[in-house]
This record gives sequence, structure tokens and C-alpha cells, in this order.
Amino acid sequence: MLMLALDTATPAVTVALHDADGDRTLAAGHQVDARRHGELLLPSVDRVLSEAGRKLTDVTDLVVGVGPGPYTGLRVGLATAEAFAAALGLPVHGVCTLDGIAYAAGLDEPFLVATDARRREVYWARYADARTRVGEPAVDRPAKLAEAHPEVTGLPAAGAGALLYRDVFHGAREDLPADQSAAALARLAAERLARGEELLPPRPLYLRRPDAKVPANYKVVTPR
Repeated sequence: MLMLALDTATPAVTVALHDADGDRTLAAGHQVDARRHGELLLPSVDRVLSEAGRKLTDVTDLVVGVGPGPYTGLRVGLATAEAFAAALGLPVHGVCTLDGIAYAAGLDEPFLVATDARRREVYWARYADARTRVGEPAVDRPAKLAEAHPEVTGLPAAGAGALLYRDVFHGAREDLPADQSAAALARLAAERLARGEELLPPRPLYLRRPDAKVPANYKVVTPR
């Protein structure tokens, strides 16, 4: 099983080619630029395949981060994975982006993952260990999160959201991943598939409405 993994739900544009049978990452690319996901993703895929000496037609499975993440960036990765799947007839396996960051953190104790959701909010989830999420991902303002769940604020915390709001996430650690890693995402997906688990469909996990809205006084113009 040769897995091409990608995720654009965080500021990182991250791609990896993973040999699931040999349990090794053949090549990976990682660029952080929150405004250029669409420009960077396909060239990153091309570089990763070239570095591994493989072609896109060699890929047997696709893995994509489904978020949560800001609307535009998240859509880039999902649309690209769906396009590859349609063109090549490949299965697409969705994985929660926060789960990938948690897996890369590698902790065997309770901790938190929080990414920057913009609007002074974070996407977050609690974990019993690197492979086990407790509950569903959520989006909150850090202060409200601390008020509703004071027990989590002192936990070790990974993700850019935790680093951004250190006044709330007292356990934020710079040695833990800030953004997604496609290599970790692929390894996690391979583990789950090997256990016979059903992964998520490649559909975006938004948790809130998109930033773009129709103006309140918008008038539809119809031809006469």
C-alpha cells in the first residue's frame, strides 16, 4: 500500500508519501504559509513524488486531513484529494487534522491539541494519549473554553493555537507540533486501517460557518 497523504487545514501545506507495508515515509514536504495553500500544494505533491522516485499512478491510497480548519485552506487539500481519486480511481481516507497533530506529539498521558481558528478562536480536542481522542473536536474562544473546561488549561498542549494563547493554555509546549505533519497523518491512517477501522469520508469538518457572508442588504437583480 503506497499512501499519498496531504493536509491544508492548518497554515502548513504538508504532503508525504508513505509505504504502509514497510511502515516508512519515502518522502515528505512541509511549507508554512496560511495564504498560499492553493499555490503550494500541487508543486509539493510533485516534489515529494519526484524525491521518492515514484509517479502518481503508483499511489494506491489517498489520505487527507478533514479539519477542523479555516474554510478556504481546508478546501484546497480536500478538493485536490478528491480530484486525484476521481482521475485515478483511488480510495480516499479522511482523518481528523487534530488527530494527526496528536499522533505526532507522541505523548502517553492526557493532553490537548489546539489550532488557530482565527476570529480569536481555537479548534481543540482532548486526548488520553497520542492515539486516543476524548470526545469530539470543538471551536471556542480560549477564555470561554477555560471557563467551561478549567481542567484542560493545565494539560500539556500541542498546536499553534495553544502557543498563541499561552495565558489560557498554561501547558503549551514548543517541543510539541504546532502544525500538521502529513507523514504522521499517513502513519496514523495506516495503523487504523491495519486494525480494520473505518476512516472518515473526505468531507470538511468546519464546526462553524464560513467567513464569507452575503451582505445583509443584498438585492437579487433579475432580468426583465
